[in-house]
Amino acid sequence: MARDLYSVLGVARDADEDTIKKAFRKLAVQYHPDKAPGKANEAKFKEINRANEVLSDKQKRALYDEFGEDSLQQGFDPERARFVRQYGGGRGRAGGPGGAGGVPFNVEEIFGGGGGGASGDFGDLFGNIGDMFGRGRGGGARGGARAARKGQDVESEVTIEFVSAVKGTTVQLQREGEEPMTVRIPAGANEGSRIRVPGQGAPGMGGGPPGDLLLTIHVTPHPLFKREGDDLRLDVPVSIGEAYFGGKIKVPTPDGEVTLKIPAHTQSGQVLRLKGKGVARKGKEPGDLYVRFLIQIRTEDDPSVAEAVKALDVPGEELRSELRF
Repeated sequence: MARDLYSVLGVARDADEDTIKKAFRKLAVQYHPDKAPGKANEAKFKEINRANEVLSDKQKRALYDEFGEDSLQQGFDPERARFVRQYGGGRGRAGGPGGAGGVPFNVEEIFGGGGGGASGDFGDLFGNIGDMFGRGRGGGARGGARAARKGQDVESEVTIEFVSAVKGTTVQLQREGEEPMTVRIPAGANEGSRIRVPGQGAPGMGGGPPGDLLLTIHVTPHPLFKREGDDLRLDVPVSIGEAYFGGKIKVPTPDGEVTLKIPAHTQSGQVLRLKGKGVARKGKEPGDLYVRFLIQIRTEDDPSVAEAVKALDVPGEELRSELRF
């Protein structure tokens, strides 16, 4: 297992260029094969040279600090690694021994062992490592040609309002370092709905196409409407006069206001159905809107109101005569 390059030179991770240079020169003199012959010292000298080669180069050092020992592999793709780290959930840590790297990301997903449809067996793992570093195993994968692989699917989430979910909308998604993308949410999306956006996942390998973006939809509740499948339910307050005499009222629906006729002698809790005024999804029959009437009474202490209530009152025992378990 490779040692941390900073430990090899005996310097801190925040050491400046001059400190690294001095440390290398001191160790190079100490372990140079001409002054300290022997296989052990020769191996130590090579290790010191390797550490200096990386840490004295600003670009190589930056990649090593970010990804650790993995960044030293031939053909390592930092952009792809950042992409996987961004969407991989931050499980595990990159870097060599002694804490090199230190930025959380899912190493397995870079090598094809994560989610998004990868099988995760050892054959795929080693095959994806070869693709990741731009080289086959044993001088070439199956005759020197790298097999094209589709990139992994990437999962994300978005929260939209109730009305937007019912009627459909578009959302802007922004990934770090990339142009924003516009995603269309079709009418009828519900809590937990999943949308596949082709070509917006992880980059492909060996010339393969990119994966897809799997977007999970969350919906904020509406203060008045409730959804049951493709049906909607709405409580509508009505006055005693409207309930007794009947009348016409305006009721909101996803398609705009409609006129609803209240039957005379309507009871509180009575429900009317507005056919086809619920959630409309492409290729399906629209749901219905169920309106429940809730009779509201005046609450002020007024003798005339009290007399009117007495005139309308019926014995409560009669209303509850059928209540049984």
